[in-house]
Order: sequence, then structure tokens, then C-alpha cells
Amino acid sequence: MNQKPTNTTFSNRRASLCSELDEGAILISANTLVLRNHDVEYQFRQESSFWYFTGFNEPNAVALLRPNHEDPYVLFFQPTDEKSRLWTGKGITLDIAKNEYGADEAYPIDELNLKLPTLLKKNKNIYYSLGSNSNLDKVVLDIVKNRRSTVRHADDLIEKVIDPYPIISAMRLLKTESEIQLISDAINITIDGFESGIKATKPGLYEYQIQATIEHAFRKNGSFHNAYPSIVASGNNACILHYTENDSLLSNDSLLLVDAGAEIKYYAADITRTWPVNGKFSEIQRDIYDIVLTAQKDAISIIKPGIPFSDIHKKALQTLVQGLIDLRILSGNISDNIESKTYLPYFAHGISHWLGLDVHDIGSYTDKIGSKILKPGMVFTVEPGLYFNNQNSSTPQKYAGIGIRIEDDILVTDTGHQNLTAKLPVNPSDIEHLML
Repeated sequence: MNQKPTNTTFSNRRASLCSELDEGAILISANTLVLRNHDVEYQFRQESSFWYFTGFNEPNAVALLRPNHEDPYVLFFQPTDEKSRLWTGKGITLDIAKNEYGADEAYPIDELNLKLPTLLKKNKNIYYSLGSNSNLDKVVLDIVKNRRSTVRHADDLIEKVIDPYPIISAMRLLKTESEIQLISDAINITIDGFESGIKATKPGLYEYQIQATIEHAFRKNGSFHNAYPSIVASGNNACILHYTENDSLLSNDSLLLVDAGAEIKYYAADITRTWPVNGKFSEIQRDIYDIVLTAQKDAISIIKPGIPFSDIHKKALQTLVQGLIDLRILSGNISDNIESKTYLPYFAHGISHWLGLDVHDIGSYTDKIGSKILKPGMVFTVEPGLYFNNQNSSTPQKYAGIGIRIEDDILVTDTGHQNLTAKLPVNPSDIEHLML
């Protein structure tokens, strides 16, 4: 399994980012610690873009990048002291920040208000996402205000505070070989967890017991965190798209939908499979499953550089709607049903999202001319589904309580695509065989 990215990786990313800045400096904020109760905090997870450019895993930190400056990378954070070392055993000093994390200068976070106005003195533009850190918001706005009230020449004003999100998201959208390998590592661990969970499934267990089996494999194989809270949904729970209670009993004739992903070195996997609790799809369950699987295969088959991202959704939707017509749940033709959105009670979510440092990774899905055009290095999910919620009055009774989603992680290559999750069984007969 690959180690975390090197300092060279982070410094190259910072250099690429700085090359996009127009007479400006950029501020990127780390995540902060959040109190759970009393003196216990939630487990810390670094803000993804901050990690992407720094590799620094400490909370309450701020990175300042100033292109063409003799000290282009300045890091503010809370350096270790004897008290924190006693409680946590961790220790990062200002010297460590410079020697091991590549900062040109490092200061205690308590000095941010004092140091930052001077450090930004020569910059006309500040790239910063207002709203990302309330304390830093105030510091930035105070700097803008004070420069306006004290400068003698218009040339000394801060002209713009610019959101760097478009620049950063464009960088993160195209994955390098090392990033793809880390995603693949997370995927392989996730596949091991799913196979364990599928084999362990039987009537009379609870959803959380299958969750425990899956996540045990994650931890055993080196994933210390889930990429997101696991969805382990049996029966009608599978028709609740973000169901996470995971506390229902598995009944003999129901399906189990699991949407879960491991995280490795900050990179996420995201897989969904649906299987029969008793090890055998019923005829009705199989009919629905085959429609969803065909929709996924149809959507994946068209993925290659140069096609619009939105075509993937359109392709899957056409197959799903045709399947609903074939089942006599909908009537008429495909185009009329899509135009009038008669399918929404049974399929109401997007077919894909970007995947990377976040399970729903940053990056726009459109640009000035329309849907984003696929390029090599993009990684995203393809996840069609059909859901027949028994609380929905339009659901035919014989399909009530069936929810099926199938999700794989796809890489756009130079010549087409690669299904990174292809090793996990998806065909009904293969799933049934795995459950024997």
C-alpha cells in the first residue's frame, strides 16, 4: 500500500496553484476541532484542500502562499508545548513545520492577526473563500478595511478578495497516478469489506451487524476512517436514500442495500451493492435488479474522453425509464416520460459524482458552454437505482419495499475508461454464489 504523498508532491501542488494567481496571495484554512461534549472532541479530519497543498494534519492552522516572494509558503498553527504533549503525545514545533513540512516560515496561530497584515502588504488581491473560517473571515475583512483607510495611493489598495474554489477544484478534478493508486487502495479494502459482509448476511441478523463485519475489514486492512457513514439498509429502508440508522432486523425475503467506502490517506472509495438476505433473488427482485444493472452497464459503456458528463446520466435514465415501461409501471414512450419526469417517484438522484479526497469531491459539473467534458484522470461514480417505497401511494404493491442501487467507481483513461471496482461481483448469479 502506498505511503502518503511526499513533500515534493505538496510543493509541486503549491507551485501549480501559485502559477494561477493574479498578483495575489492565497489563504487556505485548516479544519478546527469541534467539541462533542464536555472536554471530548469529535475525531479530527483535516480539510481536504488544506491537506492537498500542505500535507499538514494539525487543526486550527492557516496556510499563506505568496507567489514570487522570498518566503512564499507561510504556515500558522498551534505549536506543541509540554501540556499538549502530556495529553496527546504529539509534537510539532515551528522548526518541524519548516524542516519536515516545507514551510518557509512558521508562526504560532495566535500571531495571525499581528503578522498577516504585514505579510500581505505587497499583495493587491487576496484569494480566500469567505465563510470557510469565521475567525479568518474577520482578519481578512479587517485587513481590507484598514488598507482602505490608511493608504496614500490607490495602488496600495486591496482590489479584490477572490474565491479560489474554481482554481482549486479544477486542480483536484484531474487525478495523478499516485492519487489514482490511493483511490484504488481504498477501493480494494472496500471490496474486501463488501465480500465479508455479503458472506455474513443471513436472516435474523441486524443491519448494524453487517456494518460491523464490513467495517472490521476496513480497519483490519489499514483504513482508520470511513469515507462517509455507511448505509446498511434492508427492505424498505433501502428506499431512503441517506438512511444511516442501520438498526433494523434482516427479514428472510428482503434485499440488503449497502453503500460504504473506506478511506486511505485521505482518499475515498464509494461502492454500493444490493443482495438478497436469504441468498436468492426472487423473480420480482431480479426483474428490478436487471433493469438497474443494465442501466449501469449502458452508462459506463459510453464513458471516454470528450463526451459531456451529463450524457452518463441521460444514458442510464433512458434505460431505467424503458425498464419501468416494460414493467408497466409507466406508460407511453421514453422521451415523454423523461420530459414529464414521471420516473421521479422511483429514481430521484443523480447518476454520478466526482470521487477523490472527498467522497463527493469538489469540482463543477458544468462550465460556460454546458456540461463538463470528460478528460483522462477524472474519477467518478456511476450509481443508478430504482426505489419502490411502501409509503409512496404510486408504488405498485408487488414491488413495495424494494430498493436497489448499484455503484462503481470509474476512471477516465486516454482511450476510454477503467472500472476501478470491477473485482467486486455485481451480476446476480455471482452474488448468489458468493453467499453460498
